[in-house]
Amino acid sequence: MQLYICMLLSLQSEHLYFAMSMAANISSMAKQIPTVTTLLLLFFVILREVEGAERLGEVKLFVFGDSYVDTGNLVNSISYKPPSGITFPGTPAGRFSNGCVLTDYIASFLKIKSPIPYVFRNSSNLQYGINFAHGGTGIFNTLDNEPNMTVQIDWFEKLIQQKIYTKADLESSVALVNSAGNDYATFLQRKQRRMQDIPVFTASLIQQMSINLRRIHSLGINKIAVGLLEPIGCMPMLTAISSYEKCLEPFNLISQNHSQMLLQITQELNKELGKPVFVTLDLYNSFLSVLATMQKRRSDDPTLMNPLEPCCEGVSREYYCGSVDEKGEKKYGLCEKPEFSFFWEGAHLSQNGWYGVYTILYSSLRSLIQTKL
Repeated sequence: MQLYICMLLSLQSEHLYFAMSMAANISSMAKQIPTVTTLLLLFFVILREVEGAERLGEVKLFVFGDSYVDTGNLVNSISYKPPSGITFPGTPAGRFSNGCVLTDYIASFLKIKSPIPYVFRNSSNLQYGINFAHGGTGIFNTLDNEPNMTVQIDWFEKLIQQKIYTKADLESSVALVNSAGNDYATFLQRKQRRMQDIPVFTASLIQQMSINLRRIHSLGINKIAVGLLEPIGCMPMLTAISSYEKCLEPFNLISQNHSQMLLQITQELNKELGKPVFVTLDLYNSFLSVLATMQKRRSDDPTLMNPLEPCCEGVSREYYCGSVDEKGEKKYGLCEKPEFSFFWEGAHLSQNGWYGVYTILYSSLRSLIQTKL
């Protein structure tokens, strides 16, 4: 079921089924009221419905952010090495997971394929949009020295200037924006940075995110989904301290404060614009909700995997998921059933984890299509 949701929901088959059904209705009605007017009216009904479905299929998704939404831009990373992608598509394909990530589920919700990574823009079809997100990046520069969100938006603007996408393309499209986890990781790893300094840093992140969101909207996107910050205190790289028994609340408070400020800024932007351009995706509470559900199931059945524990991890501290030694031998281990895990490795979700989060975000995603795109 999860793989099915992750795949493209074919519009063509829906169109064919609808046309065949309407043709049967026309035939039946024609026997009762064999008038040219009736046939013409029914013809226009079919035409209007099919055109409406085609418009839905023309929705494009433009993605900005980090590894949670990257589907292949970081080509020299572990996302292109085993065991990444073992569940979907079956081999490493650039996702920081064993399978689908948030972008894939949102694309399937929009009934399109996941947009092509920007790095492959010259050799692939761009009809579903483009994914500019890069693993390891942030709102600001991070330790990974990859293109931050400002640079990603620069790339987007350049494509618009090159007329790769029309104004109509942009007006009917959706943007997905998710970033900040790597910003906090970078901040805390740099020398002379203290937890007391976090509030000021958060304010600067939110200010820059506001600039980024305004800019994406000014380029023509009228529907923008914004991910709130995940509970970073629940990441396995941190919960390992407690043998994966509990989240670290001081770090979760950072996420909570960031998310509250980001929610406030999106509400203010919507009020300023006079329309609901920005829709927030509450990753913070979604993560916690799925974790709580999985922990409850585990309390009823101790054989189930601890959801705070990573499915894939190095055999010792000097190794990580995907590590091999100089002989090419694996230096990592996998959980018995990845399909029942929440975390794939130290910081990323498994396909099962993302599916659980997606089901909770579903009601928020519906607001992306309830009003005219």
